[in-house]
Amino acid sequence: MKFKMLVASLLAAASFSAAAADQSVPVFLNPTDGNQNHFNGQFTPTDGILSGGSDIITLTGLASGMYNVVVTISSQNLTFDSAMSNLNGAKGTFDNYGKYSFGYLASTDSAPFVLSLFGNAKAGATYSGDITVTAVPEPETYGMMVGGLALLGFMARRRKAKNAA
Repeated sequence: MKFKMLVASLLAAASFSAAAADQSVPVFLNPTDGNQNHFNGQFTPTDGILSGGSDIITLTGLASGMYNVVVTISSQNLTFDSAMSNLNGAKGTFDNYGKYSFGYLASTDSAPFVLSLFGNAKAGATYSGDITVTAVPEPETYGMMVGGLALLGFMARRRKAKNAA
């Protein structure tokens, strides 16, 4: 019985250390300090940055809806694979300054945003990033706004006609 517990403990420890570079980052639409919406490449003695070619960063805390997401990454001694790196399966675009952009992504309560970074790291590799999330209004919101403006216009025209008579 003790042998089974020892084996189970070793397997649990091995699986934890293999996923140590992967992390979860709470995301805020209106961050209140500079440490929010920020992440760093993490490593342990057994799992380095981009170990196995990838790091997974789970962005939590967003309600379901449409978002415009911009991830700004600064890196040293590594190159990201822009063809494979993605956010919830959607390919972003890297510019020459380390900015990784995604537009109009949907989130559901059961599936948070998952940023998958792929690339090659050299000795002393490090990266850090910031996430900017902007809510995108749904089409119904625009419809209600246009309907409200039409109603205001109708009321103003009616009032003007009444005053003219």
